Amino acid sequence: ERDMKTVFVDSFNKINENFNRVFVELFGGGSAELSLSEPDDVLNSGIEIKAAPPGKIIKNLMQLSGGEQAFIGIALFFAILQVNPTPCILDEIEAALDEVNIVRFAQYIKRYSRETQFIIITHRRGTMEAADRLYGVTMPQRGISKVLVLNIADISKEKGEDWNGILR
Repeated sequence: ERDMKTVFVDSFNKINENFNRVFVELFGGGSAELSLSEPDDVLNSGIEIKAAPPGKIIKNLMQLSGGEQAFIGIALFFAILQVNPTPCILDEIEAALDEVNIVRFAQYIKRYSRETQFIIITHRRGTMEAADRLYGVTMPQRGISKVLVLNIADISKEKGEDWNGILR
């Protein structure tokens, strides 16, 4: 039990550090913190999330928009992922975000994808624009599905552009 407490507290502290850093990077400022509701009993304690986007003073996360709440969840997810990296499948994780935050999310994913692999199921253009490879499914004939693959690096080489579409 002592070892479990030690491992938990160590991981919790790393996640908390990462959470504030990732939050500030994704939101372009503000602050975020995790705390234990019962620090003397860490194995039975709840975890409290405090987050304030730039220019806002928040007493309750329910005061934030759905997109802001989703973005806080995304920041926490990435904070945990940095402590224990693993390939991920994300299904429309960014669906509630507005266009500005989609761009921030996509840029963050692009940078972080050097360290881990992401498969993202999405309909959002900003996320697709940051992808290295796109897969789609179409049904050219009833009952017959066809998988389409678009490798962005191959297309860019053919057109003389770098990965984000800027001419060389």
